[in-house]
Amino acid sequence: MRTKSGLDLRHMIVFSMFASLQFCAKQLLEPLPNVELLSMLTMVYTLVYRKRALFPLYLYVFQQGIFWGFPTWWVPYLYVWLVLWGVTMLLPKTLPTRWEVPVYAGTCALFGMAYGSLWAPFQVLAYLNGDWSKMLPWIVVGLPWDLTHALGNLALGTLIVPLTRLLHSLEARIPPR
Repeated sequence: MRTKSGLDLRHMIVFSMFASLQFCAKQLLEPLPNVELLSMLTMVYTLVYRKRALFPLYLYVFQQGIFWGFPTWWVPYLYVWLVLWGVTMLLPKTLPTRWEVPVYAGTCALFGMAYGSLWAPFQVLAYLNGDWSKMLPWIVVGLPWDLTHALGNLALGTLIVPLTRLLHSLEARIPPR
């Protein structure tokens, strides 16, 4: 039985588990500066589930808010991860095999490099009193952290292709109801 959102009970459970996986991964890797599985998992979910990948993505975002009490740093989560989902949606559905790993890992790395810049507008509005002249210096100061983020995402991005294939294979094994 499907809901109005088009999800069946199985996918509601699976997407809840995916969100919890993201949440646990984030907490476990918190001691490492800007190394996270979220970008890679977001891309995997998007490549397999397309629009429906927004369900585990925003379940994760709201888990973060509930766990941490919706602090101000949580607000950019509402749009930052949407950017990665959107970019992934724009990638071709099929790529030549030799291009899959470089394109997906490269996209994941570029997102890591852009992460601080994506946060910058919120930073200006929330903490810098709307002084847009401080945005560029804020981005520049954060570049070493963004580089670390990009390198971590590049390494973890190499897992996107095998995990996507595994998830497609598992989905194909379960007959539709």
